[in-house]
Amino acid sequence: MMLIFSKWPAGWSRQSRCTLAIVVGAALLMLLMCCIDVPLAYMPEPIAENAAQFAEGARITVYLTLVSGLAGLVLGVLGALGRLSRIPPLRWLASFYIWVIRGTPLLVQVLFVFLALPELMPWLKMDDFTSACVALAFNAGAYNAESIRAGLLAVPRGQTEAARSLGLSNWYTFRDVVFPQAFKIALPPLVNNFIALLKDSSLAYAIGVVELTNVANRIQSATFQPIPPLVTAAVIYLLLTTVLTQISTAVEHRMDVEGRQQ
Repeated sequence: MMLIFSKWPAGWSRQSRCTLAIVVGAALLMLLMCCIDVPLAYMPEPIAENAAQFAEGARITVYLTLVSGLAGLVLGVLGALGRLSRIPPLRWLASFYIWVIRGTPLLVQVLFVFLALPELMPWLKMDDFTSACVALAFNAGAYNAESIRAGLLAVPRGQTEAARSLGLSNWYTFRDVVFPQAFKIALPPLVNNFIALLKDSSLAYAIGVVELTNVANRIQSATFQPIPPLVTAAVIYLLLTTVLTQISTAVEHRMDVEGRQQ
C-alpha cells in the first residue's frame, strides 16, 4: 500500500500521501472486520457454515489487540520513566516489573491473571476478555518500556539543555522536546511489538476467549477436519497483520519529517 501511495497522488506532499495511506488502511481494516464472512460463505464446508464464527473471532482478536495495545503503550511509557527515574523505589519497581514479565511465558501470565489473581484479590471480578486484555497489556508494556527507554536515552542531551536555556520547565521540556523525538526513535520496535501482540492474542483461547484461534480449534474438534479451519484462521491472521503492518509503516513515514525513509 505504501508502494502505491509513495508516488501518487503526484501533487501531494509525502506527509499527505502517508495520511491517505493511513486512512485507506484503516478503512480496509474496518471492511475486513465487517465483511470477512462474505467470502468465507462461498468456501467449501466446514468453512461456509461457520463463516459468521470466523468473522466474530476475527473481530474479537482485533478488539483484544487494540485495547491491550493501547494500554500496553501507556504502561510502556510509565515503565520507561520508572526505569530512568532518580527515585530509587520507582526505579526498582519498574525494573522488577520488566524483569518478571520478560522472564515468564505469556501463557503463564494469562492463566495467572484469570485464575490466580481472583484468589489473591477476591473483590476483583474480571471476565475472560478483560483478563486477557490485562495480561496482554502488562506483557506488551514491559517490552514497550525497554523500547521507549532506549528512545529516551538516544535523544542527545543537548536537546534538553537547549530547551532549559529557553526557559522551559522540566515538564514542557519532556513533553515538547524529548518525548516526541524519543517516540519517533522507538516507533519501529513499538510497531513490531504491536504486530506480535496480534499474534500473541491467540493465547487468550486458553481461558475461553472466543477469538480466532479458539474458533478454528472448536470447528476442527467438531468436524475432525483440522486443515480447513486452521488454514482459514492462518489466512485471516495474515490479512490482519498485513493491513496493520501497512498502517504502521505509513505512520512511521508520516512521522519521518526529515525524510530519512524512502
